[in-house]
Amino acid sequence: MANTKAVLLVGGLGTRLRSVLPSTPKPMAKVGKRPFLQLLIHQLRSQGIRRLVLSTGYLADEIANDFGDGSSFGVSIEYSKEDSPLGTAGAIKHAAPFLHGLDHFFVANGDSFMQADFRQLLEVHCQAGVLLTLAVTRVRNQGRYGTVSTLENGLVSAFLEKTVNQELGLINTGIYVFDHQLLSMIPDGPSSLEKDVFPALLPRGVRAVEQSGLFIDIGIPEDYARAQEMVDVLYRAASEARDRDKGNTPLENRPAIRAD
Repeated sequence: MANTKAVLLVGGLGTRLRSVLPSTPKPMAKVGKRPFLQLLIHQLRSQGIRRLVLSTGYLADEIANDFGDGSSFGVSIEYSKEDSPLGTAGAIKHAAPFLHGLDHFFVANGDSFMQADFRQLLEVHCQAGVLLTLAVTRVRNQGRYGTVSTLENGLVSAFLEKTVNQELGLINTGIYVFDHQLLSMIPDGPSSLEKDVFPALLPRGVRAVEQSGLFIDIGIPEDYARAQEMVDVLYRAASEARDRDKGNTPLENRPAIRAD
């Protein structure tokens, strides 16, 4: 794990949170007294991932001023700054200069938290021999996120658009393992992972790994308010893999906790 990197997508405009955070990037939204981004960094560091690339855009300097080179948080941070919005896929392509020499790397959204086992994700990814592995989880309001359909062998068969479906279903949590080869398949300029890249990868094989644990997306005011009530729970969940390595109950055997 120490030899890989994680790219955190923290450059979004956060338009749905403007009513409560008119001039703050979503990853800098305070959860308790600390920015949400600090929770994500804490999780990665707890699982042995200490080389981070922050893909910034909107109010990039504010993020860089707060987190610097990462040494205060026990990690090293590099910045891939967009001059104009590139979308989720374009942002990763733009970060390619920071990913030389890596066979694979993690990617994570900067506005959601999943109690994921990153080591397990990487192991499954390497065994499956695919270009992309994603963490999925089961939620009841799957329609808000869109649904991931999988086969018995764990390969993804389809990415379904958002609907009004409130039943229990698998969703993409925004945590991925990328093969370095995948960078060459992302077009230059603005592009979306969900719309432009992932569907085109299905014939090549995309692996889903289901995670059981806490999931929350702070992208809308209601869930951002919910996160404020869960600060201690969130930070405990972010440390779970570290505790597991000390001999506690494995993450995959713990009862699921849902924040939605």
